[in-house]
Amino acid sequence: MANVAPFVDGKLDLGTSWQEAQKESKSSSSLDKDAFLQLLVAQMKYQDPLEPTSNTEYISQLATFSELEEMQNLNANNELQRASALVGKEVIVKSVSDTGKITYESGQVDYVVFENGKAILGVKGGEYPLDDVDTVADADYLEAYNMATALIYAVSKLPSLLNLSTANKEAVQSIQQIYESMNDYQKSFISEDDQKLIEDYIKKMDELIEIEKNNQPNDGGSDGE
Repeated sequence: MANVAPFVDGKLDLGTSWQEAQKESKSSSSLDKDAFLQLLVAQMKYQDPLEPTSNTEYISQLATFSELEEMQNLNANNELQRASALVGKEVIVKSVSDTGKITYESGQVDYVVFENGKAILGVKGGEYPLDDVDTVADADYLEAYNMATALIYAVSKLPSLLNLSTANKEAVQSIQQIYESMNDYQKSFISEDDQKLIEDYIKKMDELIEIEKNNQPNDGGSDGE
C-alpha cells in the first residue's frame, strides 16, 4: 500500500520530511542534486491522495533534475580545467582566517586535486581552493613583487631617521644592496614615497658613518716637530 499523508484536524499533514525538504530548497539559491532528490521523494511519498501529482509533472521534475545534474557536472569540469591550466604557473593566493585576518602566499602551483566538487591547488606545501587565487603572474612579476615586499618590510623594522645610528649600519647596508640591485621594473613595485624613504636612510647612514670616522682618535702619533 502506498504511503500517504494523514489528515490531522481536517488538514493534510505533509510530515517533517516534506517540510524539511521545502525549507532546504528555500534556504538555498541553488538546489543541488541530493536536495532535489530528497524534495522529489518527499513529494511522492506525502502527496495528497485526493490530488495526486500527475505523471507529466514527475517527468518534468525529473527532466529538471537531469538538467541540474548536467550543469553541475559541467561546472565541475570547467573548474578542474581552469585549475589544471595553472599547474606550473606562478600565483598569489589570498586567504582569510577565522578572525578575518587576510594573508597572501605566492609561489608555483605544483599540483591540483579535486575534492567534493572543488579544485584544490598545491602551492609551496600548502593547499588552497581555486577561489583563493588572487593573481596569476609570470616569474618576473612575482620576483619583483617579492623583492619589493621584503624590502618595505625590512625598512619598517628600522628606527626613525632621527633615531638612526651606526648600530643599524648592517641592516641599512643590506637594504641598500638589494635596492641598488633592482632594475627599474622591480623598483616600480615600490611607491615613490617608499623609494625616497629608502634613499633617505642610505644617505643618513652614509653621513653617520662619516661622522663616526671623523670622530675617531688619531693614533698616528706625533710627527716630531
